[in-house]
Amino acid sequence: MTPESGPEARSGNADFVVVANRLPIDRVELPDGTTEWKRSPGGLVTALEPLLRKRRGAWIGWPGVPEDGDAEDAEPDAIEQDGMYLVPVRLSADDVALYYEGFSNATLWPLYHDVIVKPIYHRQWWDRYVEVNRRFADAAARTAAEGATVWVQDYQLQLVPKMLRMLRPDLTIGFFLHIPFPPVELFMQMPWRSEIIDGLLGADLVGFHLPGGAQNFLILARRLAGANTSRASVGVRSRFGEVHVGFRTVKVGAFPISIDSAELDKQARTKAIRQRAKELRSELGNPRKILLGVDRLDYTKGIDVRLRAFSELLDEHRVNPEDTVLVQLATPSRERVESYIAMREDIERQVGHINGEYGEVGHPVVHYMHRAIPREDLLAFFVAADVMLVTPLRDGMNLVAKEYVACRSDLGGALVLSEFTGAAAELRQAYLTNPHHPQGIKDAIEAALTQTPEEGRRRMRALRRQVLAHDVDRWAKSFLEALAKSQ
Repeated sequence: MTPESGPEARSGNADFVVVANRLPIDRVELPDGTTEWKRSPGGLVTALEPLLRKRRGAWIGWPGVPEDGDAEDAEPDAIEQDGMYLVPVRLSADDVALYYEGFSNATLWPLYHDVIVKPIYHRQWWDRYVEVNRRFADAAARTAAEGATVWVQDYQLQLVPKMLRMLRPDLTIGFFLHIPFPPVELFMQMPWRSEIIDGLLGADLVGFHLPGGAQNFLILARRLAGANTSRASVGVRSRFGEVHVGFRTVKVGAFPISIDSAELDKQARTKAIRQRAKELRSELGNPRKILLGVDRLDYTKGIDVRLRAFSELLDEHRVNPEDTVLVQLATPSRERVESYIAMREDIERQVGHINGEYGEVGHPVVHYMHRAIPREDLLAFFVAADVMLVTPLRDGMNLVAKEYVACRSDLGGALVLSEFTGAAAELRQAYLTNPHHPQGIKDAIEAALTQTPEEGRRRMRALRRQVLAHDVDRWAKSFLEALAKSQ
């Protein structure tokens, strides 16, 4: 596929514009040395693709490959991919280092995840964050039609709403944060706290996963922006809070994100996936119980927490190493960041210790894979696993928990879920646990391993009812309907 100049994107005719850090495509090298763009799967693009097609839509984002030269001065050409217009924002290697790896992932990410790792505050990183956010806002201003709807996504682009409003006051602008929004006391550490709050208040609707995040934002808006906020109630009766900024009213609300649950349910029922699940059990030695962890390798995910709990359960003879295995799939992440390097080394030490103490030749107790897993194999692991371990110290939602549930049409399996995930508010029939309480984690894992078939079916049936009814399409529609009503 060759990049094309999309008339809708370039002439500002897009009625619906998504602005995200990444485009939903990856550059792939072919055997003959040429390259092409390949669609990358994801819940967000799955939910928004029909709207992008129906409403002359465009998606603005970085293609994922650093560009040589001056990225800021190079005006991008739109790429036509399967009938969608994708507008690249070019980033240099310097931009990636300062804006993305620096401010986005070494400042904002740890701050928004309860300072599990200490955030780093560098003026140079902040300056580049401002510069790159302006580049995204400029691209959106060029792309959007008169009176269009623009939906800005996530923590990398929190300044875009205000920048875009100043460029194009005719637009309807929404913003959604896909990670937790921190408590007021933590956010106040941020040297550029007022600028970020002001940036978000450029939107007509600011959305979070949970009411708590929305309430934190409302308090900060009142304190930092000097704005006149109405009662910050985001509860059952009053779903939205409001912030009055000059003559504008900004709505603030909670919209728990989800997955394409019906499609996952369908795929997991196929003969190929069921057969692969049987093969996986056989490859693991046909153990009586399989525990599974599936995570991006990140310090927020609590991989070390579950390994420590599993090790202690083995030591206390509450789990039998001869008939139980733990599979940990850890997708590589931010491999150049020092805290991630140290975390990976610690996790691999723990895996080695457990296998050294409790494994036998040809029969490790923990199977650890530090690589991307093909989607079909991942679904097969979900079908095969008796217990899913989701133990983040902090997580915005955690869609893996919902994916596991969507794949269990057999009503088998059990979910051990951290209370500090957004998903815990919805998946109440999981074995909920506090990841900071080692004994509680061990008890939850043991309860999941020893539940009766009747108890397991009761819990899984309730979990599936929730996940199948509240899918990603419903999430996107509820946000966009609220955004349309905010005018």
